[in-house]
Amino acid sequence: MKTFLLLVVSNIFMTCAWYGQLKWKIFEGKSLAVVILMSWGIAFFEYCLMVPANRDGYAHGLSGYQLKIIQEVITLAVFVGFAWLVLGEKLTWNYAVSFGLILLAVYFATAFKPGGPTSH
Repeated sequence: MKTFLLLVVSNIFMTCAWYGQLKWKIFEGKSLAVVILMSWGIAFFEYCLMVPANRDGYAHGLSGYQLKIIQEVITLAVFVGFAWLVLGEKLTWNYAVSFGLILLAVYFATAFKPGGPTSH
């Protein structure tokens, strides 16, 4: 649960860093270099949460692959909320289907133990 919460909050910071500059007035009229530095400042907090999230998840038995796939689903879920609330974009059917397929990836990545017996 700690890993999941850290991943959610870290992804909120990263989404704000990457996409906030598209709509937030604080970024208006700034040069690209300044916008990059401002976004980098926001992204710093993502790193401060993502690194401990991955360390905690790995220490509790999640593989690197599992952590990455879980993180990607969280990223998309956070982005859907951000796109709706901040960017004013709706989730269309094709994006919803794409999201569902990625959720299936999480299932396949976490439902089976790696290195299990193989049939010959």
